[in-house]
Amino acid sequence: MDQMILIPILGILAGIIIPIAVFVWQYLESRDKRKTVLEIAKHLEDAKKLDELMQIFDERKKEPIDYRRNGVITIFVGLGLYLFGMIWMGIILKAVGILVGTIGLGTLIAGYLYPNTGKELTNAVEKFEER
Repeated sequence: MDQMILIPILGILAGIIIPIAVFVWQYLESRDKRKTVLEIAKHLEDAKKLDELMQIFDERKKEPIDYRRNGVITIFVGLGLYLFGMIWMGIILKAVGILVGTIGLGTLIAGYLYPNTGKELTNAVEKFEER
């Protein structure tokens, strides 16, 4: 097989194989957790303890996204890309750095415009109710 044909074929296969491997990995990881919960649940008779166990295994974040923190991180990633473009890669990476930094600035501003923690939401509601 010609080497020029092999590279695109491997690129296409990688685009298919990588997502499938991630799905299989996620399935196998969650399967073990489900088996563990099922075994423990067989030996528990108290429903409250079972609910507590389910909360322990629940990995979802309970707190809202902090846009201010993410905005600052994204701004500095953009700055790093811009500086890297100045040193080595040229105008394309400078443009990407400016784009990423601008997205970070927008995220930072959104964090101040839209309160997201419980305390901030409570304060916003109280201020609104005082009017």
